[in-house]
Amino acid sequence: MSGLTAAVAGVDTGDTAWMLVATALVLMMTPALGLFYAGLVRSKNTLNTFMMCVAAIAVATVTWAAVGYSIAFDGDGSIVGGLGHAFLNGVDFAPREGTTIPELVFFAFQATFCIITVALVSGAVVERMRFGPFLVFAALWSVLVYAVLAHWAFGGGWLQAGGTLDFAGGIPVEMGSGFSALAAALVVGARKDYGRQALLPHNAVYVLLGAGLLWFGWFGFNGGSGFSTGDASVLAFTNTLLCPACTLIVWFALDLLRGRKVTAIGAATAIVVGCVAITPAGGFISPGWAMLLGALAALPSYAIIVWRTRTRVDETLDVLAAHGTAGLFGILFIGFFAELAWNGVSDGLFYGNAAQLGDQALAALAAPAYAFVVTCVLLKAIDVVMPLRSTAKEEALGMDVVQHGEEAYVTGEGAILVVPEDGGPVGAAVADPG
Repeated sequence: MSGLTAAVAGVDTGDTAWMLVATALVLMMTPALGLFYAGLVRSKNTLNTFMMCVAAIAVATVTWAAVGYSIAFDGDGSIVGGLGHAFLNGVDFAPREGTTIPELVFFAFQATFCIITVALVSGAVVERMRFGPFLVFAALWSVLVYAVLAHWAFGGGWLQAGGTLDFAGGIPVEMGSGFSALAAALVVGARKDYGRQALLPHNAVYVLLGAGLLWFGWFGFNGGSGFSTGDASVLAFTNTLLCPACTLIVWFALDLLRGRKVTAIGAATAIVVGCVAITPAGGFISPGWAMLLGALAALPSYAIIVWRTRTRVDETLDVLAAHGTAGLFGILFIGFFAELAWNGVSDGLFYGNAAQLGDQALAALAAPAYAFVVTCVLLKAIDVVMPLRSTAKEEALGMDVVQHGEEAYVTGEGAILVVPEDGGPVGAAVADPG
Protein backbone atom coordinates (compact mmCIF):
# COMPACT_ATOMS: atom_id res chain seq x y z
CA MET A 1 0.00 0.00 0.00
CA SER A 2 2.93 2.36 0.43
CA GLY A 3 3.19 2.69 -3.35
CA LEU A 4 -0.38 4.03 -3.50
CA THR A 5 0.16 6.68 -0.89
CA ALA A 6 3.54 7.89 -2.07
CA ALA A 7 3.67 11.12 -4.06
CA VAL A 8 3.73 10.53 -7.81
CA ALA A 9 6.29 12.49 -9.78
CA GLY A 10 4.72 15.21 -11.86
CA VAL A 11 1.46 15.39 -9.90
CA ASP A 12 0.63 18.74 -8.29
CA THR A 13 -1.54 18.33 -5.19
CA GLY A 14 -3.06 21.80 -5.48
CA ASP A 15 -4.09 21.25 -9.09
CA THR A 16 -5.43 17.81 -8.19
CA ALA A 17 -7.48 19.18 -5.31
CA TRP A 18 -9.08 21.79 -7.56
CA MET A 19 -9.85 19.19 -10.21
CA LEU A 20 -11.54 16.93 -7.67
CA VAL A 21 -13.77 19.85 -6.68
CA ALA A 22 -14.40 20.76 -10.33
CA THR A 23 -15.38 17.17 -11.11
CA ALA A 24 -17.92 17.17 -8.29
CA LEU A 25 -19.31 20.51 -9.49
CA VAL A 26 -19.82 19.21 -13.02
CA LEU A 27 -21.46 16.01 -11.79
CA MET A 28 -23.91 18.13 -9.79
CA MET A 29 -24.92 19.83 -13.02
CA THR A 30 -26.77 16.73 -14.24
CA PRO A 31 -29.35 16.60 -11.41
CA ALA A 32 -29.49 20.41 -11.71
CA LEU A 33 -30.36 19.92 -15.37
CA GLY A 34 -32.98 17.40 -14.29
CA LEU A 35 -34.58 20.03 -12.09
CA PHE A 36 -34.38 22.62 -14.88
CA TYR A 37 -35.94 20.24 -17.41
CA ALA A 38 -38.56 18.89 -15.01
CA GLY A 39 -39.95 22.35 -14.37
CA LEU A 40 -40.31 22.97 -18.09
CA VAL A 41 -42.60 20.00 -18.79
CA ARG A 42 -46.16 19.26 -17.73
CA SER A 43 -46.57 17.87 -14.24
CA LYS A 44 -47.51 14.37 -15.44
CA ASN A 45 -44.04 14.03 -17.01
CA THR A 46 -41.94 15.48 -14.17
CA LEU A 47 -40.40 12.26 -12.87
CA ASN A 48 -39.74 10.76 -16.27
CA THR A 49 -37.93 13.90 -17.39
CA PHE A 50 -35.77 13.90 -14.26
CA MET A 51 -35.18 10.16 -14.55
CA MET A 52 -33.71 10.56 -18.02
CA CYS A 53 -31.03 12.76 -16.46
CA VAL A 54 -30.47 10.32 -13.61
CA ALA A 55 -30.19 7.48 -16.11
CA ALA A 56 -27.55 9.42 -18.02
CA ILE A 57 -25.33 9.37 -14.93
CA ALA A 58 -25.39 5.58 -14.79
CA VAL A 59 -25.31 4.73 -18.48
CA ALA A 60 -22.74 7.30 -19.61
CA THR A 61 -20.41 6.56 -16.70
CA VAL A 62 -20.28 2.86 -17.59
CA THR A 63 -19.89 3.37 -21.34
CA TRP A 64 -17.24 6.05 -20.75
CA ALA A 65 -15.22 3.72 -18.53
CA ALA A 66 -15.66 0.77 -20.89
CA VAL A 67 -14.75 2.33 -24.25
CA GLY A 68 -15.73 6.00 -24.49
CA TYR A 69 -12.71 7.42 -22.68
CA SER A 70 -10.35 5.30 -24.74
CA ILE A 71 -11.97 6.32 -28.03
CA ALA A 72 -11.70 9.96 -27.02
CA PHE A 73 -8.24 10.08 -25.44
CA ASP A 74 -6.15 7.04 -26.39
CA GLY A 75 -3.74 7.96 -29.16
CA ASP A 76 -3.87 10.69 -31.76
CA GLY A 77 -5.82 9.08 -34.58
CA SER A 78 -7.46 11.55 -36.92
CA ILE A 79 -11.05 10.33 -36.47
CA VAL A 80 -11.07 8.15 -33.33
CA GLY A 81 -8.65 7.08 -30.65
CA GLY A 82 -7.66 3.53 -29.90
CA LEU A 83 -8.83 0.97 -27.37
CA GLY A 84 -5.69 0.96 -25.26
CA HIS A 85 -7.55 2.50 -22.31
CA ALA A 86 -10.67 0.31 -22.62
CA PHE A 87 -12.04 -0.56 -19.19
CA LEU A 88 -9.52 1.93 -17.76
CA ASN A 89 -6.50 -0.10 -18.78
CA GLY A 90 -3.42 1.92 -17.88
CA VAL A 91 -5.42 4.72 -16.27
CA ASP A 92 -3.83 5.21 -12.88
CA PHE A 93 -2.15 7.69 -10.52
CA ALA A 94 0.46 8.87 -12.99
CA PRO A 95 -0.19 12.33 -14.44
CA ARG A 96 -2.15 12.62 -17.66
CA GLU A 97 0.18 13.77 -20.43
CA GLY A 98 0.27 17.56 -20.57
CA THR A 99 -1.24 17.96 -17.10
CA THR A 100 -0.19 17.82 -13.46
CA ILE A 101 -3.16 15.71 -12.31
CA PRO A 102 -3.52 11.91 -12.07
CA GLU A 103 -5.08 10.37 -15.15
CA LEU A 104 -7.77 8.85 -12.92
CA VAL A 105 -8.89 12.38 -12.03
CA PHE A 106 -8.70 13.43 -15.68
CA PHE A 107 -10.87 10.43 -16.58
CA ALA A 108 -13.46 11.27 -13.92
CA PHE A 109 -13.62 14.92 -14.93
CA GLN A 110 -14.14 14.03 -18.58
CA ALA A 111 -16.75 11.43 -17.62
CA THR A 112 -18.93 14.14 -16.12
CA PHE A 113 -18.88 15.96 -19.48
CA CYS A 114 -20.13 12.85 -21.27
CA ILE A 115 -22.83 12.37 -18.62
CA ILE A 116 -24.37 15.82 -18.89
CA THR A 117 -24.21 15.82 -22.69
CA VAL A 118 -26.27 12.64 -22.85
CA ALA A 119 -28.75 14.18 -20.43
CA LEU A 120 -28.96 17.35 -22.52
CA VAL A 121 -30.14 15.45 -25.61
CA SER A 122 -33.10 14.03 -23.67
CA GLY A 123 -34.62 17.50 -23.60
CA ALA A 124 -35.62 17.12 -27.25
CA VAL A 125 -37.80 14.05 -26.73
CA VAL A 126 -39.26 14.28 -23.23
CA GLU A 127 -43.00 13.69 -22.77
CA ARG A 128 -43.19 11.01 -25.49
CA MET A 129 -40.05 8.84 -25.80
CA ARG A 130 -40.12 5.51 -23.97
CA PHE A 131 -37.58 5.05 -21.22
CA GLY A 132 -36.14 1.70 -22.40
CA PRO A 133 -35.22 2.88 -25.89
CA PHE A 134 -33.77 6.04 -24.36
CA LEU A 135 -31.38 3.94 -22.26
CA VAL A 136 -30.20 2.09 -25.36
CA PHE A 137 -29.84 5.36 -27.25
CA ALA A 138 -27.90 6.95 -24.38
CA ALA A 139 -25.40 4.09 -24.30
CA LEU A 140 -24.79 4.04 -28.05
CA TRP A 141 -24.83 7.82 -28.52
CA SER A 142 -22.28 8.39 -25.77
CA VAL A 143 -19.80 6.23 -27.69
CA LEU A 144 -20.66 6.84 -31.35
CA VAL A 145 -21.25 10.59 -31.14
CA TYR A 146 -19.92 12.14 -27.95
CA ALA A 147 -16.65 10.20 -27.66
CA VAL A 148 -15.84 10.75 -31.34
CA LEU A 149 -16.49 14.50 -31.17
CA ALA A 150 -14.48 14.73 -27.94
CA HIS A 151 -11.56 13.10 -29.75
CA TRP A 152 -11.87 15.56 -32.61
CA ALA A 153 -11.96 18.57 -30.30
CA PHE A 154 -9.48 17.85 -27.53
CA GLY A 155 -8.32 14.26 -27.73
CA GLY A 156 -5.78 14.77 -30.50
CA GLY A 157 -8.21 14.36 -33.40
CA TRP A 158 -8.26 16.18 -36.71
CA LEU A 159 -9.93 19.39 -35.56
CA GLN A 160 -7.55 19.93 -32.67
CA ALA A 161 -4.56 18.94 -34.79
CA GLY A 162 -5.69 21.38 -37.46
CA GLY A 163 -5.74 24.29 -35.03
CA THR A 164 -9.36 24.51 -33.86
CA LEU A 165 -9.67 25.93 -30.35
CA ASP A 166 -12.30 24.60 -27.94
CA PHE A 167 -11.60 25.27 -24.30
CA ALA A 168 -14.31 23.30 -22.50
CA GLY A 169 -16.54 21.44 -24.93
CA GLY A 170 -18.28 23.72 -27.40
CA ILE A 171 -17.87 21.00 -30.03
CA PRO A 172 -18.78 17.70 -28.30
CA VAL A 173 -20.99 19.04 -25.49
CA GLU A 174 -22.81 22.04 -26.91
CA MET A 175 -22.97 21.57 -30.67
CA GLY A 176 -23.03 17.81 -30.21
CA SER A 177 -26.08 17.91 -27.96
CA GLY A 178 -27.88 20.73 -29.79
CA PHE A 179 -27.81 19.27 -33.27
CA SER A 180 -28.39 15.74 -32.00
CA ALA A 181 -31.45 17.11 -30.23
CA LEU A 182 -32.78 18.49 -33.50
CA ALA A 183 -32.27 15.12 -35.16
CA ALA A 184 -33.98 13.32 -32.27
CA ALA A 185 -36.98 15.65 -32.37
CA LEU A 186 -37.43 15.05 -36.11
CA VAL A 187 -37.10 11.27 -35.85
CA VAL A 188 -39.27 10.77 -32.77
CA GLY A 189 -41.85 13.31 -33.92
CA ALA A 190 -43.97 15.91 -32.22
CA ARG A 191 -46.09 15.40 -29.12
CA LYS A 192 -49.72 14.59 -29.94
CA ASP A 193 -50.98 17.94 -28.61
CA TYR A 194 -48.18 20.04 -30.10
CA GLY A 195 -49.59 22.97 -32.04
CA ARG A 196 -53.15 22.28 -30.84
CA GLN A 197 -52.92 23.42 -27.24
CA ALA A 198 -50.48 25.27 -25.01
CA LEU A 199 -47.90 22.89 -23.53
CA LEU A 200 -46.70 25.08 -20.69
CA PRO A 201 -43.98 24.64 -18.04
CA HIS A 202 -45.55 23.51 -14.80
CA ASN A 203 -43.05 24.93 -12.29
CA ALA A 204 -41.01 28.06 -13.04
CA VAL A 205 -39.32 27.89 -9.62
CA TYR A 206 -37.81 24.50 -10.50
CA VAL A 207 -36.56 26.00 -13.76
CA LEU A 208 -34.92 28.99 -12.07
CA LEU A 209 -33.38 26.88 -9.31
CA GLY A 210 -32.07 24.38 -11.84
CA ALA A 211 -30.57 27.17 -13.94
CA GLY A 212 -28.92 28.72 -10.90
CA LEU A 213 -27.37 25.39 -9.91
CA LEU A 214 -26.23 24.86 -13.49
CA TRP A 215 -24.44 28.23 -13.45
CA PHE A 216 -22.81 27.29 -10.15
CA GLY A 217 -21.63 23.96 -11.55
CA TRP A 218 -20.39 25.65 -14.71
CA PHE A 219 -17.58 27.27 -12.74
CA GLY A 220 -16.20 23.75 -12.39
CA PHE A 221 -17.06 22.89 -15.98
CA ASN A 222 -15.13 25.82 -17.47
CA GLY A 223 -12.73 26.59 -14.63
CA GLY A 224 -11.68 22.96 -14.45
CA SER A 225 -10.93 22.76 -18.15
CA GLY A 226 -7.58 24.43 -17.55
CA PHE A 227 -6.65 21.33 -15.51
CA SER A 228 -4.77 23.43 -12.99
CA THR A 229 -5.06 26.45 -10.74
CA GLY A 230 -3.17 28.51 -13.31
CA ASP A 231 -4.05 31.45 -15.53
CA ALA A 232 -6.26 29.55 -17.99
CA SER A 233 -8.56 28.29 -15.25
CA VAL A 234 -8.67 31.68 -13.56
CA LEU A 235 -9.60 33.38 -16.84
CA ALA A 236 -12.28 30.82 -17.69
CA PHE A 237 -13.69 30.99 -14.15
CA THR A 238 -14.01 34.78 -14.31
CA ASN A 239 -15.47 34.75 -17.82
CA THR A 240 -18.09 32.25 -16.63
CA LEU A 241 -19.32 34.91 -14.23
CA LEU A 242 -19.30 37.75 -16.73
CA CYS A 243 -20.70 36.21 -19.90
CA PRO A 244 -24.05 34.84 -18.57
CA ALA A 245 -24.69 38.06 -16.63
CA CYS A 246 -24.53 40.01 -19.90
CA THR A 247 -26.74 37.46 -21.64
CA LEU A 248 -29.33 37.94 -18.90
CA ILE A 249 -29.43 41.70 -19.37
CA VAL A 250 -29.90 41.47 -23.14
CA TRP A 251 -32.52 38.73 -22.70
CA PHE A 252 -34.45 40.98 -20.32
CA ALA A 253 -34.45 43.67 -22.99
CA LEU A 254 -35.60 41.24 -25.68
CA ASP A 255 -38.44 39.99 -23.46
CA LEU A 256 -39.53 43.55 -22.75
CA LEU A 257 -39.47 44.49 -26.43
CA ARG A 258 -41.40 41.42 -27.48
CA GLY A 259 -43.90 40.93 -24.68
CA ARG A 260 -43.45 43.85 -22.25
CA LYS A 261 -42.70 41.39 -19.45
CA VAL A 262 -39.47 39.82 -18.21
CA THR A 263 -40.22 36.13 -17.82
CA ALA A 264 -38.72 33.67 -15.35
CA ILE A 265 -38.41 30.99 -18.03
CA GLY A 266 -36.61 33.49 -20.23
CA ALA A 267 -34.21 34.43 -17.45
CA ALA A 268 -33.36 30.79 -16.76
CA THR A 269 -32.83 30.14 -20.46
CA ALA A 270 -30.57 33.20 -20.71
CA ILE A 271 -28.34 31.88 -17.92
CA VAL A 272 -27.87 28.63 -19.79
CA VAL A 273 -27.24 30.38 -23.12
CA GLY A 274 -24.56 32.60 -21.56
CA CYS A 275 -22.85 29.65 -19.89
CA VAL A 276 -22.92 27.69 -23.14
CA ALA A 277 -21.52 30.55 -25.23
CA ILE A 278 -18.49 31.00 -22.98
CA THR A 279 -17.81 27.25 -22.75
CA PRO A 280 -15.62 26.98 -25.87
CA ALA A 281 -14.15 30.47 -25.49
CA GLY A 282 -13.58 30.77 -21.73
CA GLY A 283 -9.81 30.41 -21.70
CA PHE A 284 -9.14 32.10 -25.03
CA ILE A 285 -10.72 35.57 -24.82
CA SER A 286 -10.33 38.52 -22.47
CA PRO A 287 -12.99 39.40 -19.88
CA GLY A 288 -14.07 42.34 -21.99
CA TRP A 289 -14.70 40.17 -25.03
CA ALA A 290 -16.48 37.64 -22.78
CA MET A 291 -18.98 40.32 -21.83
CA LEU A 292 -19.59 41.16 -25.47
CA LEU A 293 -19.97 37.45 -26.27
CA GLY A 294 -22.64 37.12 -23.60
CA ALA A 295 -24.56 40.10 -24.93
CA LEU A 296 -24.42 39.00 -28.56
CA ALA A 297 -25.10 35.30 -27.94
CA ALA A 298 -28.56 36.15 -26.65
CA LEU A 299 -29.65 37.31 -30.11
CA PRO A 300 -29.37 34.15 -32.25
CA SER A 301 -30.56 31.85 -29.46
CA TYR A 302 -33.60 34.03 -28.76
CA ALA A 303 -34.37 34.17 -32.48
CA ILE A 304 -34.17 30.38 -32.86
CA ILE A 305 -36.56 29.87 -29.94
CA VAL A 306 -39.09 32.29 -31.43
CA TRP A 307 -38.75 30.68 -34.86
CA ARG A 308 -38.97 27.11 -33.62
CA THR A 309 -42.30 27.65 -31.84
CA ARG A 310 -43.82 28.69 -35.18
CA THR A 311 -42.84 25.43 -36.88
CA ARG A 312 -43.88 21.79 -36.57
CA VAL A 313 -40.47 20.93 -35.08
CA ASP A 314 -41.27 19.89 -31.52
CA GLU A 315 -37.77 20.11 -30.07
CA THR A 316 -39.35 20.22 -26.65
CA LEU A 317 -36.91 22.11 -24.43
CA ASP A 318 -35.01 24.08 -27.09
CA VAL A 319 -31.70 22.29 -26.78
CA LEU A 320 -30.83 23.44 -30.30
CA ALA A 321 -31.28 27.11 -29.42
CA ALA A 322 -29.72 27.06 -25.96
CA HIS A 323 -26.85 24.69 -26.66
CA GLY A 324 -26.36 24.08 -30.37
CA THR A 325 -26.76 27.69 -31.46
CA ALA A 326 -24.97 29.31 -28.50
CA GLY A 327 -22.15 26.76 -28.71
CA LEU A 328 -21.70 27.40 -32.42
CA PHE A 329 -21.70 31.15 -31.80
CA GLY A 330 -19.02 30.75 -29.12
CA ILE A 331 -16.85 28.61 -31.40
CA LEU A 332 -16.98 31.24 -34.14
CA PHE A 333 -16.43 34.10 -31.67
CA ILE A 334 -13.04 32.58 -30.83
CA GLY A 335 -12.07 32.91 -34.46
CA PHE A 336 -12.60 36.65 -34.27
CA PHE A 337 -11.49 37.59 -30.77
CA ALA A 338 -9.03 35.02 -29.42
CA GLU A 339 -6.13 37.01 -27.99
CA LEU A 340 -2.61 35.65 -27.63
CA ALA A 341 -1.87 38.12 -24.86
CA TRP A 342 -4.53 36.42 -22.73
CA ASN A 343 -4.39 32.80 -23.83
CA GLY A 344 -0.80 32.26 -24.91
CA VAL A 345 -2.05 30.09 -27.80
CA SER A 346 -3.42 32.10 -30.72
CA ASP A 347 -4.88 35.38 -31.92
CA GLY A 348 -8.12 35.63 -33.86
CA LEU A 349 -9.05 37.65 -36.94
CA PHE A 350 -9.44 40.89 -34.95
CA TYR A 351 -5.77 40.58 -33.95
CA GLY A 352 -4.52 39.70 -37.42
CA ASN A 353 -4.87 35.90 -37.60
CA ALA A 354 -7.54 35.12 -40.20
CA ALA A 355 -6.57 31.42 -40.25
CA GLN A 356 -8.02 30.94 -36.78
CA LEU A 357 -11.47 31.95 -38.01
CA GLY A 358 -11.17 29.38 -40.79
CA ASP A 359 -10.32 26.66 -38.28
CA GLN A 360 -13.29 27.58 -36.11
CA ALA A 361 -15.67 27.72 -39.08
CA LEU A 362 -14.62 24.22 -40.12
CA ALA A 363 -15.56 22.90 -36.69
CA ALA A 364 -18.87 24.78 -36.83
CA LEU A 365 -19.71 22.89 -40.01
CA ALA A 366 -18.30 19.42 -39.32
CA ALA A 367 -19.44 18.78 -35.74
CA PRO A 368 -23.15 19.64 -36.24
CA ALA A 369 -23.29 17.61 -39.45
CA TYR A 370 -21.74 14.54 -37.82
CA ALA A 371 -23.93 14.75 -34.72
CA PHE A 372 -27.12 15.24 -36.73
CA VAL A 373 -26.54 12.42 -39.23
CA VAL A 374 -25.31 9.79 -36.77
CA THR A 375 -28.14 10.55 -34.32
CA CYS A 376 -30.74 10.16 -37.07
CA VAL A 377 -29.30 6.82 -38.16
CA LEU A 378 -28.95 5.60 -34.59
CA LEU A 379 -32.53 6.41 -33.59
CA LYS A 380 -34.01 4.94 -36.75
CA ALA A 381 -32.07 1.73 -36.14
CA ILE A 382 -33.26 1.50 -32.54
CA ASP A 383 -36.85 2.14 -33.64
CA VAL A 384 -36.71 -0.96 -35.85
CA VAL A 385 -35.95 -3.11 -32.81
CA MET A 386 -37.97 -1.34 -30.12
CA PRO A 387 -40.50 1.48 -30.73
CA LEU A 388 -39.25 4.87 -29.59
CA ARG A 389 -42.67 6.43 -29.02
CA SER A 390 -45.27 5.76 -26.40
CA THR A 391 -48.83 5.34 -27.64
CA ALA A 392 -51.22 8.28 -27.76
CA LYS A 393 -53.10 6.89 -24.76
CA GLU A 394 -49.88 6.50 -22.75
CA GLU A 395 -48.81 10.00 -23.68
CA ALA A 396 -52.16 11.35 -22.51
CA LEU A 397 -51.81 9.56 -19.18
CA GLY A 398 -48.29 10.84 -18.66
CA MET A 399 -44.86 9.29 -18.85
CA ASP A 400 -44.40 9.22 -15.07
CA VAL A 401 -47.11 6.63 -14.51
CA VAL A 402 -46.62 4.71 -17.74
CA GLN A 403 -42.83 4.39 -17.58
CA HIS A 404 -42.17 4.41 -13.84
CA GLY A 405 -45.43 3.60 -12.01
CA GLU A 406 -45.06 6.76 -9.94
CA GLU A 407 -46.15 10.37 -9.91
CA ALA A 408 -44.27 13.48 -8.85
CA TYR A 409 -47.43 14.81 -7.20
CA VAL A 410 -49.54 11.93 -5.91
CA THR A 411 -52.49 14.17 -5.07
CA GLY A 412 -52.67 15.41 -8.66
CA GLU A 413 -55.39 14.74 -11.21
CA GLY A 414 -55.83 11.08 -12.02
CA ALA A 415 -54.47 9.72 -8.72
CA ILE A 416 -56.58 7.70 -6.31
CA LEU A 417 -55.36 7.22 -2.76
CA VAL A 418 -55.31 3.54 -1.78
CA VAL A 419 -55.42 2.54 1.92
CA PRO A 420 -54.84 -1.23 2.34
CA GLU A 421 -57.16 -3.07 4.72
CA ASP A 422 -54.22 -4.91 6.31
CA GLY A 423 -52.70 -1.68 7.56
CA GLY A 424 -49.89 -1.71 5.03
CA PRO A 425 -48.35 1.41 3.50
CA VAL A 426 -50.57 3.92 1.81
CA GLY A 427 -50.06 4.14 -1.95
CA ALA A 428 -51.39 5.82 -5.06
CA ALA A 429 -53.16 4.05 -7.87
CA VAL A 430 -53.73 5.91 -11.10
CA ALA A 431 -57.09 5.91 -12.79
CA ASP A 432 -57.34 5.00 -16.47
CA PRO A 433 -58.12 8.26 -18.29
CA GLY A 434 -59.86 6.70 -21.19
